[in-house]
Amino acid sequence: MLRERLTKALKEATLAKDTCATATSRLILAALKERDIAARGKDGGGEIGDDEILSLFQIMIKKRKATNEMYVKGNRQDLADRERDEIDVIRRFMPEQMGDAAIAEAVAAVIGELGAGSLKEMGKVMAALRERYAGRMDFAKASAVAKQKLA
Repeated sequence: MLRERLTKALKEATLAKDTCATATSRLILAALKERDIAARGKDGGGEIGDDEILSLFQIMIKKRKATNEMYVKGNRQDLADRERDEIDVIRRFMPEQMGDAAIAEAVAAVIGELGAGSLKEMGKVMAALRERYAGRMDFAKASAVAKQKLA
């Protein structure tokens, strides 16, 4: 499903002569192909699933945010703007992100379901959150909330 959207978006961006969207879509598709090849080598399977694609999007956004900050500190606003535009293109393919209240609610629910009571069980909580909310949750925020609740 996401692959089809990406391919379609690449065609539309190319026809619209949107250079940023075209370049970003190509980068995403290249990263997907790379992940597919790596997955084939591991288990002989085919393409990665939508959950893994969403995780890839989050990684790509995180990298671009870090790069954006470096460009801003280095007074390279043109490059910082380019990174921000790429983040916007990537976010088009992601589901709506959960807000802080929804993250806190989800963390509390998972902690309750797992019966987690200490920081030692943080890994189990985060694994369950990643499984259920891939692509929809900022796991850095979720980690901070979970740490606070489990401490």
